[in-house]
Amino acid sequence: MPGSEWGTASDQRFNVNLSILFTELPLLERPAAAAAAGFTAVELWWPWVDSPTPERSELDALKKAIEDAGVQLTGLNFYAGQLPGPDRGALSIPGAESERFRANIDVVADFARSVNCKALNALYGNRVEGVDPAEQDALALENLVLAARAADRIGAILLIETLNRPESPLYPLVSAPAGIAVVDRVNEATGLGNARFLMDLYHLSMNGEDLPSVIERYAAKTGHVQIADNPGRGAPGTGTLPLEELLGRLRKAGYEGWVGLEYKPGERPSAEAFDWLPTEARAAR
Repeated sequence: MPGSEWGTASDQRFNVNLSILFTELPLLERPAAAAAAGFTAVELWWPWVDSPTPERSELDALKKAIEDAGVQLTGLNFYAGQLPGPDRGALSIPGAESERFRANIDVVADFARSVNCKALNALYGNRVEGVDPAEQDALALENLVLAARAADRIGAILLIETLNRPESPLYPLVSAPAGIAVVDRVNEATGLGNARFLMDLYHLSMNGEDLPSVIERYAAKTGHVQIADNPGRGAPGTGTLPLEELLGRLRKAGYEGWVGLEYKPGERPSAEAFDWLPTEARAAR
């Protein structure tokens, strides 16, 4: 939406999710591409979908790419299985997946500390046929407590994300209240208070939630926001969500954190998918 007033307020901070944008490029080239598009901050899903514990050389190469590009890594996911693709998480799945998540916790925390990343995101994990949901929830709480303690060790927050039922039918957190309930349980279990809600406006809209009401009720417990338009999960202006208005409501409700651009660029290079956002609004202030 050229000519929009997006981002003209000095308190709006956008970052680019390099796991859904600039994916036409190799991982190590994406930070520089985001910087060339005018952004000073990026976020990532766990980049090594087959390995919770990649070689040190791979971690060091990503760190160098981020630093050489001059961008700040503001958010990083814990290992969550095969992403992109059907979201499944790992931390509430008994057996090997849960063990892989645990092996990943300190790897993520140590890497995040090395690049001064202050937000770590944990996908809850899909329901598994033949396993009692209560058993999965107990396992999830154990692992989220470990993740929250690791985040606290590096001065970071732990994010709990809701997805949407149409695209992730086996994922149990498909409403804002469900996500908030987990945030509260983790904070009660640890006493640290560093678990926060990841408010993804696209996923919440796909679930049919009243977004102004969600913002009013939960902005104070929100540690990160992500956006994409609906339908289509495209850039703002490609669908019908009033995203500019919703972000204005978040600012008025006191949210001062990052807004992650987690949308698909469509049939064009990612560098051309930001025409809705003025260049001067892309650099964090």
